[in-house]
Amino acid sequence: MITYRDAMREALRDALLRDERVFLMGEDVGCYGGCYAVSKGLYDEFGPDRIRDTPLSESTFVGAGIGAALNGMRPIVEIMTVNFSLLALDQIVNNAATLRHMSGGQVSVPVVFRIPTGAGRQLAAQHSHSLEGWYAHVPGLRVVAPATLEDARGMLWTALQDPDPVVMFEHVMLYNMEGTLDAAAGPVDIDRAAVRRAGRDVTLITYGGSLFKTLAAAEALAADNISAEVVDLRSLRPLDAETVLASVARTRRAVIVDEGWRTGSFAAEVSARIMEGAFWSLDAPVARVCTAEVPIPYPRHLEQAALPQPAAIVAAVKALMGA
Repeated sequence: MITYRDAMREALRDALLRDERVFLMGEDVGCYGGCYAVSKGLYDEFGPDRIRDTPLSESTFVGAGIGAALNGMRPIVEIMTVNFSLLALDQIVNNAATLRHMSGGQVSVPVVFRIPTGAGRQLAAQHSHSLEGWYAHVPGLRVVAPATLEDARGMLWTALQDPDPVVMFEHVMLYNMEGTLDAAAGPVDIDRAAVRRAGRDVTLITYGGSLFKTLAAAEALAADNISAEVVDLRSLRPLDAETVLASVARTRRAVIVDEGWRTGSFAAEVSARIMEGAFWSLDAPVARVCTAEVPIPYPRHLEQAALPQPAAIVAAVKALMGA
């Protein structure tokens, strides 16, 4: 048995062993072992040159990571939470994402930003939002969201081979998830979505921390003889619309589950892609299950009420089907 946290640590260790240009930097990643203990033990193994604790200044250390990438290194920059990444938005969006284009391809920025995201740990509004859709809006960035142990273990090395900056979102509720992982598990594709459950009546489209709630909803629907196909997007930019559209063409109905807010959500982009590419295949309008339009509450019962839950997904599917 291995946890998602352990799989991420194995991915980091593997990258550090494979390539001497790789180093990890961020707040508390060294002696403390990371805010979510992902890098625990790596400081003792690799030392302060390759596991670098930084000041509490996101714009500073993100900028340093971009500079290191421009000079031939392969930095992995951990930002403590997605909300804090906004303090480095200028560096990520105006610099990392644009420099290849603005240099006419003369320079690249092969940096990986690892960012915990999402709610469920009662960390209140300044530590709990899901802003992946904001980054997926930006050309020049690749945005991925590993949800399974295999993806947690394998996406990082693939991301480090990309000449462009990769933003990797790790949902905080996945870190303790346990499962089995093949000892030979290695790099995985970061371009394609994955069908995690086959079905015939409706396509449920999601990513990251919402995947397992969506799979739970599909299991509940099966008890009512509704067969739901579950598509894990895995990559938000570029979006694998081909896999999504092929699934919707088979099932003729779609529900998108997204922990972002409904207004301007990534779910809205996926919905638009479906309407543009599969409108004539649909038997019902595309539905969305998103987080309530409020800052994430601190009290557990309110936090859970604000987030997409299996019961809400089931209700959305049954409403589509008139059940």
